[in-house]
Amino acid sequence: MTFEARELSPDRSVRDLFGAELRRHREQAGMSLRRLSEVVNYSKSQLARIEAAESLPYDDLPTKLDACFGTGELFARLHTLAKREPFPGKYRRVISEIESRAAVIEEYASATIPGLLQTRELAEKSLRCRNPYASDAEVASLVRARIDRQALLDKPKPPRCWFILDEAVLRRPVGEPEVMRQQMSALVEAGMRPHLTIQLLPFAAGGHAEAGSSLMLYTLPHQPLTAYEEGSHSGTIIENQSDVAVRRENYDLLRAMALSPRDSEAMIRVAMEDWTPCEPPLT
Repeated sequence: MTFEARELSPDRSVRDLFGAELRRHREQAGMSLRRLSEVVNYSKSQLARIEAAESLPYDDLPTKLDACFGTGELFARLHTLAKREPFPGKYRRVISEIESRAAVIEEYASATIPGLLQTRELAEKSLRCRNPYASDAEVASLVRARIDRQALLDKPKPPRCWFILDEAVLRRPVGEPEVMRQQMSALVEAGMRPHLTIQLLPFAAGGHAEAGSSLMLYTLPHQPLTAYEEGSHSGTIIENQSDVAVRRENYDLLRAMALSPRDSEAMIRVAMEDWTPCEPPLT
């Protein structure tokens, strides 16, 4: 299979700039990805993902690249800056340009608790699962960025938020049982806020168009509706209004299939009890 290099936008993020500089210096040196992988002792697939700005390198690679290309500390410095970016690529636009200005946020979560509702403990466990090779400092930065996002829920005039959660997010353990119990408790408290509604989509509801993905709909003042669809490793901003209309219909169907807010709270409370450790029997 022939590898097709993804077009990069160096001005979009430091991560993209790192990948663009890596590609530029590699091509100037007349090196293929396979040849570079032999020089720096990294797999070709790893280098391809880094060059495409899909992942950050491990800490030792920038120094090896600077030595290989004679670039002083270029890659080392870019790597330091890139690690400080909590939201890479398109997701940064979603957070900084769309979510932060939205008057209404509607989200369906199929696999994990939405970031706006996560406890710090669940955020840490979740991000550690997604970034198994990240340093403690990198994970701490990602957790801080995720928790900082939640400040928009406490604004004097917060957005109207509607969350539809698949039953799977209550049942799949992320971390220890106590982490899950605390998260269930936090969901109950969140659902009591007047500008926030939580509904559960039970397994019994069956299949639907958004199964396996997460969907966000953002209503911004004086702008067309924007959708953001996310899989396990990538996300897509959807602005074409015919495509957005399909997601709008999908979300409305999910809302109709979901339990009422009151029944959803009851289901969350049952899950919270299920995650509560049993007392050892008296001897």
